[in-house]
Amino acid sequence: MNKLTPQEKAVIIEKGTEPAFSGEYVDNKLPGTYVCRQCGAVLYESENKFDSDCGWPSFDDEVSGATVKSMDTDGVRTEITCANCGGHLGHLFLGERLTPKNARYCVNSISMKFIPKDNND
Repeated sequence: MNKLTPQEKAVIIEKGTEPAFSGEYVDNKLPGTYVCRQCGAVLYESENKFDSDCGWPSFDDEVSGATVKSMDTDGVRTEITCANCGGHLGHLFLGERLTPKNARYCVNSISMKFIPKDNND
């Protein structure tokens, strides 16, 4: 497990949310892979990232089995956590019709690290 800053702990461990439009990956359009900041497990590929204008990075698909989905404490939303370490990532919204896959994984930038694709691939 990676050592987390107090801000990272507030979101990943304590299930907080970073302010909208403040995360480092909201506007990232580079090719690559997003991994869990806490444990390094692969979560999302850049080809599944899309602009949702919600203020957080949005993906319409995950790497198979990367997250666990459960009812949020608010009783309304579906929380997504890392399947490997249990770290809080964000929420999954279905039925918004923003993409053909009809899913939006709304993820806190602070919960992830971006690994750029090697140009030699």
